[in-house]
Amino acid sequence: MAAPIPEVVILRLPLYFRVLTLLQDETEIVSSQELGARLQITPAQIRKDLSYFGKFGIQGKGYKVNQLLGELRQILGLDRKWSVVLVGVGRLGRAILDYSTLGPHGFHITAAFDTDPRQIGKKVGQLIVQDIAVLSDAVKNQDLNIGIVAVPPSEAQEVIDRLVSCGIKAILNYAPAAPAVHSDVRVYNIDPVVALQTLTYHLKCLSTP
Repeated sequence: MAAPIPEVVILRLPLYFRVLTLLQDETEIVSSQELGARLQITPAQIRKDLSYFGKFGIQGKGYKVNQLLGELRQILGLDRKWSVVLVGVGRLGRAILDYSTLGPHGFHITAAFDTDPRQIGKKVGQLIVQDIAVLSDAVKNQDLNIGIVAVPPSEAQEVIDRLVSCGIKAILNYAPAAPAVHSDVRVYNIDPVVALQTLTYHLKCLSTP
């Protein structure tokens, strides 16, 4: 069995994909040095990351931009469309629904749920907010792949448990909580407070003589 690919490597792949997308109209070939300069990642690290998935570079020249984009598209599963379910349509949830960049990248929010009777039945964008009680049927009928959780911390674990019980194995969690899930479920937590606390650490280090 092949050794598992480090999570930090997987987290960098979308960064490579983004930069290559910007470069495809500028150049046909890009070196690891050029990619590294744009991403502030060492060329050696870029070459090592990509080597987990095969040999893509041209010795002494670099990478064919369109070819590497195609490879990363397949590696990341971006060669297909993904149906997404959103749970929580408060201010954050509505902002996520309005985020127009998701669609062009293959992510389509096709169902939205809430527990608040005041939200259920309302139309938000192109979607009618549904009662979370019917979540299981929607997941089966619409072939939903990914869950986005935008609920208060106190509700996060219960909502994530519901998603997992319906067969959702990939969840983007905006609630400032640390949900517990089985090892075959992938949860990616987004917490602006944690990110800001990381930045203040660096600011403190810069200001300390």
